[in-house]
Amino acid sequence: MDKYPIPHTLDIERATEDKLAWVYLINLGFYFIPLFLQTMPTWHIVLSLVVLVPFIYCYFWAHRSPSKTAYQPILLIIALACLITPINIGSLSLFTFAGFFIGFNYSLPKAFASLIGLAVILTLLSLTLGIHYYFAVYGVALITGVGFFGVAERKRVEAKRAQRQSQQEIRQLATMLERERIARDLHDIMGHSLSSISLKAELARKLLAKGQADQASAELAELETIARDSLSQIRQTVSGYKHKGLDAALTHLCQMLRDKGMAVTLSGELPSQPQEIETQLILSLTELCNNVVRHSQGDSCNIDLSATPQGLRISITDNGKLRQLSEGNGLTGIRERLRPLGGTLSIGLEPNPQFIIELPNQG
Repeated sequence: MDKYPIPHTLDIERATEDKLAWVYLINLGFYFIPLFLQTMPTWHIVLSLVVLVPFIYCYFWAHRSPSKTAYQPILLIIALACLITPINIGSLSLFTFAGFFIGFNYSLPKAFASLIGLAVILTLLSLTLGIHYYFAVYGVALITGVGFFGVAERKRVEAKRAQRQSQQEIRQLATMLERERIARDLHDIMGHSLSSISLKAELARKLLAKGQADQASAELAELETIARDSLSQIRQTVSGYKHKGLDAALTHLCQMLRDKGMAVTLSGELPSQPQEIETQLILSLTELCNNVVRHSQGDSCNIDLSATPQGLRISITDNGKLRQLSEGNGLTGIRERLRPLGGTLSIGLEPNPQFIIELPNQG
């Protein structure tokens, strides 16, 4: 469960957009209305259905195309709509899809000019084919409204992209500041200690060279004490970096899951624990949440905390599709962290993937 890369936020957003693209095709319902309300030859019906195949292809082509090349599928959609209009005036539905992509992909002046061009096409079709003028009137109103909806959607996507970029820059800045803080702390801790170790070692070497073994031994003993104190200070500092409190860590993990497109529910609470226990729980929960993001393929996750007379219980359940599990270093590491505390990690895959950490009361 640890051998696959974490999916990028953009990949999740793209998958969500692809799912919504299928939902938007519900607007093709208007395309079928004339087929039911009018009596027409069978070949008209068959041809109307056949046209949907290249239309859907062009629709997803336009959905995934950058603005520079989106004109190609848009023009093909307009061409298909024009060709089918003589036998099915439900082609207005196809024109509206073209209007949306025009509004979505181009600046307001270009989109406005293109929508005027579509209005002209509808008017010419109405006049040339002798279709009731309602076709042109309703068509122009529809493509204008949908076109400006496309413009609004483009603005929303651009704002979301800018927000994501801003958040990324903030995270990068926070990372840089944290690195500077760590470097500063390590310098403050180790600078004086390393200088003292260097001086003591040099002094001991000179004393040994002069045959003053007792004094050299005293210097080496002091050097050992300095080294032990320095190691202790480093451990305390690193522990401080890891330990930010279980509540704060859970808040951060829930937000991380939400940023990856998952709905998160956090229920229950735990009594305060010693720092060393909370640190091991934070590291274990971080690994489990990262695994959920990597492999669950679900869109919701529940984290439940409970205190029992026997100890603590934390469960993470998602609605993903994981049905087989090969434990890697991450899960093995969790078991190794929990073992000295008497804790266990249990895993279930049916009906939904679930990871349960149980920790006995520390007496």
